[in-house]
Amino acid sequence: MFLCPTRAAGALLLITGLALHGAAHAQTSAAEPASLTLGQAVERALAGNPALQGFAYTLQAQDARIAAAGQRPVTEASFELENFLGSGEFDDLDESEATFALSSVVELGDKRRLRTAAAEAGRDLLSVERQAAQLDLVADVARRFIHVAALQAQQELMASATALARATVTDVERRVRAARSPEAELLRAQAALATAELDERHAQQQLAVGRRQLAATWGARDDAFGVIRADLYRVPEYTDFAALAARLDANPDFLRFGSEARLRDAELRLARSLSRPDVAFSAGVRRFEGPDDQALVFGVSVPLFPGQRADPARAEATALRDRVNVDRQTAMLRAHSQLFELHQELQQAIAETRALQAEVMPRLEQALKQTKYAYERGRYSYMELVDARQAWRAARHALIDAAERGQTLQVEIERLTGEPLDVGARPSGGNENR
Repeated sequence: MFLCPTRAAGALLLITGLALHGAAHAQTSAAEPASLTLGQAVERALAGNPALQGFAYTLQAQDARIAAAGQRPVTEASFELENFLGSGEFDDLDESEATFALSSVVELGDKRRLRTAAAEAGRDLLSVERQAAQLDLVADVARRFIHVAALQAQQELMASATALARATVTDVERRVRAARSPEAELLRAQAALATAELDERHAQQQLAVGRRQLAATWGARDDAFGVIRADLYRVPEYTDFAALAARLDANPDFLRFGSEARLRDAELRLARSLSRPDVAFSAGVRRFEGPDDQALVFGVSVPLFPGQRADPARAEATALRDRVNVDRQTAMLRAHSQLFELHQELQQAIAETRALQAEVMPRLEQALKQTKYAYERGRYSYMELVDARQAWRAARHALIDAAERGQTLQVEIERLTGEPLDVGARPSGGNENR
């Protein structure tokens, strides 16, 4: 299942904007064919997601409705036999009358064309709904992809913390053997190592779950792909809210209201045409067995007061058409409010990510390095080393969380506006392992 041509360009813009997150690392890891980028994940999902495949059958069904709407009224053949198997001279078929006739209806008010137009407008609405479903899928893949990238970063952090705890145990053992530290410090270091190993296993389990959830978007039951390649710490530039709000009209969610309005207009025109009565006619041949003669028969019928019977359908179509405008206004107000909230949260996430990258992490990494150096020379205590290590680990957690939140918020805004945000060219940070 691929994107419809009418909205493929906009959807691919969204995909391209999101795929920039993985461009930097994907280029440096070309020798690893098993790795997965966001663009590849989106392609797999669009091709293999089971939910999207249902739209193909829905559109086929609507095409059948269009074909049915364009059919002319059916022509009926009838046969009628009268005055037979009665009493007296009518006790057999000698005095019977047999009539064979063909009948049909002449539709007035251009009903067939209006009926076909309404069915075609219904197909246009389904096409827009399919485009919205495709963009929903793209956004869902992006969210899960970003989450897996964050889980990978968390797992790498836990592995670094375990390696650091293991190195600390080695250092403490050496100090205990040299009678420079009490054995209690070694016990605390060994307990910290066991805790770090548990945290690393938990991170591995969470990563496994996240990978399965990502693979499920393209209908796979296992995560048969390599590592995720994404620049998790690459954040967009600040974007003006008014510029984002101006993009809402291009979103398929709001294009749907235009398609629905055209459908309701077509249904209203069809309902109005019902006030023009259809004319039914029949023509045929009648056979008189008694005199052994034949004669032509012709009949015409026209319903009385068709306008009154069409009033309910016309009133229903009018009400449904008026409701489209109200629903669109309601959805637009809700979208503006949601967009403003997402915009504010994104600005906060960007600020947190940049502050942690540029100010917090460099200082804590330097502090950890100096504390470890001083501890090895006996100038700092073991608890001071633990505090420095925990502060560094907590800051790395915060950086990963802020980066994931920023990337996810960017996806939400891009899904809401239907266009990608500008991605900043700031160098990514926070990737160093200690």
